Amino acid sequence: MDNSKAAVSFHTIFFLLLFIVVVPFLPLLIAQRWNWGEAWIYALLSIVAFIGSRVLASKRHPDIIAERAHFLQHDNAKDWDRRITILLGVAGTGAMILAGLDQLFAWSPSFTTPMKITALIFMIAGYILSSYALVENRFFSDTVRLQTDRGHKVISSGPYRWMRHPGYTGTIMVYLATPILLDSYWTILPAITLAILMIWRTSMEDRFLQSELDGYRLYASRVRYRLFPGIW
Repeated sequence: MDNSKAAVSFHTIFFLLLFIVVVPFLPLLIAQRWNWGEAWIYALLSIVAFIGSRVLASKRHPDIIAERAHFLQHDNAKDWDRRITILLGVAGTGAMILAGLDQLFAWSPSFTTPMKITALIFMIAGYILSSYALVENRFFSDTVRLQTDRGHKVISSGPYRWMRHPGYTGTIMVYLATPILLDSYWTILPAITLAILMIWRTSMEDRFLQSELDGYRLYASRVRYRLFPGIW
């Protein structure tokens, strides 16, 4: 039992350090441009959004952090979700590396200041939406599974009144704003790849929930749109 808890703790700490602390700073570390303001803003915003959303969510749902700490370790986690999650991690890390290399070798021309400001606003809005979804939904796990051990039920309040997967919508917004804020045309390709992977995950998860979660099919008939109101 203690070994299992230790393994979970090590697993959680490792991924927190890697994806939440190290990866956002990769552009700065690779480019070695310590006066690159946009990269500092991106890294600090990513970390603040992650910590802030988890603190707020844990105050409302104390057990959600424990659920998310078992990242892909649940026995009933879907194999397709494991594969998509790994691809998201690879593409996300690749985007940060590419942004750093782009700055190091000056491959891309700069985006205009108004475009960067717009991207920053878009990114902040994405973080706010995904954080709102996390705080509102105590079943918003990192792993797609039926959480019978936690009394899984449909959540239809907050942003879930407008779309069925608002957390993913916010995440896609962050993905698409990243290349502009980091001044990297080359990062557009992995950003689009990340968005496509998240849309794929949304489609698979929504199909799973409609077939497995009581009441979700009725909820889906009331809230028509998965990610983008008026579109899909």
